[in-house]
Amino acid sequence: MSTTSTSTYAPSQVDPRGLRVAAAITAVVVSLVLALPSPARETLLAIQVGVFALAAFAGLKRSPYSIFFAKVICPRIGAPAELEDARPPRFAQLVGFGFTAVALLAFLAGAATVGLVAAAFALVAALLNASIGLCLGCELYLVLRRFTPANA
Repeated sequence: MSTTSTSTYAPSQVDPRGLRVAAAITAVVVSLVLALPSPARETLLAIQVGVFALAAFAGLKRSPYSIFFAKVICPRIGAPAELEDARPPRFAQLVGFGFTAVALLAFLAGAATVGLVAAAFALVAALLNASIGLCLGCELYLVLRRFTPANA
């Protein structure tokens, strides 16, 4: 049993370049979701929902996109200049999970317009992160932290 208190807890750190690679892969997948017909669209979207679920609930390092980055890309580009706190991007993965899960459920229920809109929101967020490093879910995390009591 661990006796580490929350005051001495160090959050895990992640390579921000890996997050941008994951966002780029996500953008490609969600773009295909928006372009493909059913049932390919739902199959691909279900895979993306699973990727988001792994990252949000099991940890960023368990995501297939993170594993790809760590094993294939990172060895070729070297160590990062800096790391960042994993909590905001992990929350962002939860937000992505929410949007893509809504899109998948909407498509499966026959509400294609709702599915397309939810998937489009996920695509915009992924594109912003991949292209300019703006993580909307991370920003939302920081805003929510400001409104959360310190000891909550």
